[in-house]
Amino acid sequence: MLELRLVQGSLLKKVMESIKDLVNDANFDCSATGFSLQAMDSSHVALVALLLRSEGFEHYRCDRNISMGMNLNNMSKMLKCAGNDDIITIKADDGSDTVTFMFESPTQDKIADFEMKLMDIDSEHLGIPEAEYHAIVRMPSGEFARICKDLSSIGDTVVISVTKEGVKFSTRGDIGTANVVCRQNTTVDKPDEATIIEMNEPVSLTFALRYMNSFTKATPLSSMVTISLSSELPVVVEYKIAEMGYIRFYLAPKIEEDEEETKP
Repeated sequence: MLELRLVQGSLLKKVMESIKDLVNDANFDCSATGFSLQAMDSSHVALVALLLRSEGFEHYRCDRNISMGMNLNNMSKMLKCAGNDDIITIKADDGSDTVTFMFESPTQDKIADFEMKLMDIDSEHLGIPEAEYHAIVRMPSGEFARICKDLSSIGDTVVISVTKEGVKFSTRGDIGTANVVCRQNTTVDKPDEATIIEMNEPVSLTFALRYMNSFTKATPLSSMVTISLSSELPVVVEYKIAEMGYIRFYLAPKIEEDEEETKP
């Protein structure tokens, strides 16, 4: 038996909006410690990892580890029927092939329930190794989203370079080039507006903007975004979810074609 009650139902709606365009079908794994998802996008270039810890739910009952395969587009359609202030409860019986979403208005004078069929999805759990990153950038999530959106009108890729001076986002396209530099500023009165850079060594990597713009759909979840970079490793773009968890997007860097051609 599984029963999860989330008072901040809008969190779940925001989570779905941020991943449904990237991943079509995925398994939600429920255990005593929390509600999680790990899935690759259809082209196997990006990976999304979600965790909602059990402590963040008002009521959390999960008698045994359970994996629920869901079509995220369908789940998103159901969650759209919930008001932003609604309390969302997710229920599933052991061995059942359906999951029930229950939406209660804050005054509890309206309760809606939606039942959805579960799917059998083969998923390989990828071990994501804990890595030491060369550079970690924390910046306002709205600023990062704006930069990715602006640069994508000029080029298809973004080069993210971290040096002592700050973090630079650059692109080039048919119409020209663009560079945006964000310097470290920790002295702002509001911590939500700080840009903090931890750098062990300079790093410069190229990524597809199409994916970066997809990741920034998680911006409403958190005022800050953390970008962890290391040469040879996928970038990690992380958004914290209130006090209860995170959503992390992993994206492999693009190898410059020029380098490929010059190799014998």
